[in-house]
Amino acid sequence: MDKVSFGHEDVAPQEKTRRVGAVFSSVASSYDLMNDLMSGGQHRLWKQAFVRKVGPRKGEAILDMAGGTGDIAFRLAASGAAVTVADINPDMLAVGRERARKYGIDGLAWAEENAEQLSFADKSFDAYTIAFGIRNVTDIPAALREARRVLKRGGRFFCLEFSQTRWPGFATLYETYSRRMVPRIGKAVAKDEDSYRYLIESIERFPDMPAFARMIAAAGFANVKAEPILGGLVAIHSGWKI
Repeated sequence: MDKVSFGHEDVAPQEKTRRVGAVFSSVASSYDLMNDLMSGGQHRLWKQAFVRKVGPRKGEAILDMAGGTGDIAFRLAASGAAVTVADINPDMLAVGRERARKYGIDGLAWAEENAEQLSFADKSFDAYTIAFGIRNVTDIPAALREARRVLKRGGRFFCLEFSQTRWPGFATLYETYSRRMVPRIGKAVAKDEDSYRYLIESIERFPDMPAFARMIAAAGFANVKAEPILGGLVAIHSGWKI
């Protein structure tokens, strides 16, 4: 792998890893507020729909990758599942731990992990979730293979990620909003215009729903599905380890 995308740039893999780390360290403290502002609160509904699809059950082990601030993990844990929150960025994990303390949410495990090289043993988890994180991974195929490795036989993979909407008028409107307004909101709220410009560019460079589904299947998952939200602006991809 000679070059990978960092927004609209092509950079060396190690450079992307470094830059993505800097982006999330910069935005960690305002990450959830910015999600509310950028999506008009819709991200909460998307996450609720995502967790319903996962169907967490009491007692099962779930790995929530790139879950630093805890938004998905808190919802999963409400079912009684044993949730491990993993993230490569310690600043994001620190925000999540503080939020868990503030809301009185106990029992979560927190781990600093690289999605491409997980420290967990084979067949450790019943489910693997990743929400709005896979497009920031340097080597996505490697991360997908690792997801399959740490899942038990019969384990399920679920990914919530931005994609490209198929609604023509809405697609044009969203593109204008995201390119022009999101960096400005980032500048005003997070004091970081460049990081939010990168996040929008990373969405534009991410594979569309069929292409990403093929990547999941290539990693060895079966029964791969892609379910669009808002015409594909956001998508839930899933697969099973059989």
